[in-house]
Amino acid sequence: MNYWLMKSEPDELSIDKLAKVKVEPWTGVRNPMARNHMRAMAIGDCVLFYHSSVVPPGVAGLARVHATSKVDPSQFDTKSPYFDDKATPEKPRWDCVDVEYVETFDNFVTLDRIREQKACAEMVLLRAPRLSVQPVDKRAFNRIVALGRK
Repeated sequence: MNYWLMKSEPDELSIDKLAKVKVEPWTGVRNPMARNHMRAMAIGDCVLFYHSSVVPPGVAGLARVHATSKVDPSQFDTKSPYFDDKATPEKPRWDCVDVEYVETFDNFVTLDRIREQKACAEMVLLRAPRLSVQPVDKRAFNRIVALGRK
């Protein structure tokens, strides 16, 4: 099993919305490195669900990978903010995975709180903060889960 952190703006997809719909495709990723991370995901992998573009940003809960990498349909939708005029159905450029709701944390784990944790010192989040999909080592994952559940 692998561990991941996936960022979403709450007005687009929040942990509360995911709790209601149960499973949702993680569309709109337009960074090649983040896309490649999604391609490496397996069903059942654990996901820290991170709310970005809020004050403060942080981890709101947990999800899991429900379906592995598939073509992201938003790249072909001319009305979507994620439309890519270089992508075609014959040569798609972007993928998505389906994520499934697991839990909402009792305590929102802020980015500042994560920075304070020795177990989290090597997280990609702290070195490449704009990357929307990133691996997380088990020790950091477990520490953030513990903070969220306290």
